[in-house]
Amino acid sequence: MDAEAEPGGTVPRRILVVGCAGSGKSTLARALGARYELPVIHLDSHFWTPGWVALDREPWRAVCRELAAGDAWVMDGNYGSSLDIRLPRADLIVFPDLPPALCLARALRRRWRFRATGRPDRAPGCPERIEWQFLRYIGGYRRRHRGRLLAAIARYAPDTPLVRLRTRRQVREFGRLVSPVA
Repeated sequence: MDAEAEPGGTVPRRILVVGCAGSGKSTLARALGARYELPVIHLDSHFWTPGWVALDREPWRAVCRELAAGDAWVMDGNYGSSLDIRLPRADLIVFPDLPPALCLARALRRRWRFRATGRPDRAPGCPERIEWQFLRYIGGYRRRHRGRLLAAIARYAPDTPLVRLRTRRQVREFGRLVSPVA
């Protein structure tokens, strides 16, 4: 995906990266941000407050409205309760749609990797952790959440280009295509 070869010949200015936990959303968001010189917004760092306390629905939606109102961004995260706000603003949607077993393995590897330092895209006071509920979410993502995400895309962004990456190889190739230009 070369900047000059974008649909309509334009470079995307608002890119939404969605998908299962462990699918590589944050990594792809950073690559896209670097490639197109766009600010990267990790929604996890806005949704969670110290101690893994989630924002209530309306304050969260207000945060999403403010973030999505920007002229240029790469936004990484799911949060179905705000897709109606974020999807219509996107110029491009990137969906790493990988098998649950791979996402589980990546999430566990990420937990191990950041066990001492914490992830840079996490909210302060929210150390990387693995809980059964999180593992069940990943394991059931395709069955319970993917269909809702695709329905939201069809409803709120039917004409927005969608890049759906279904294999590790596709993710790697896409990642190479959007790596920053030397």
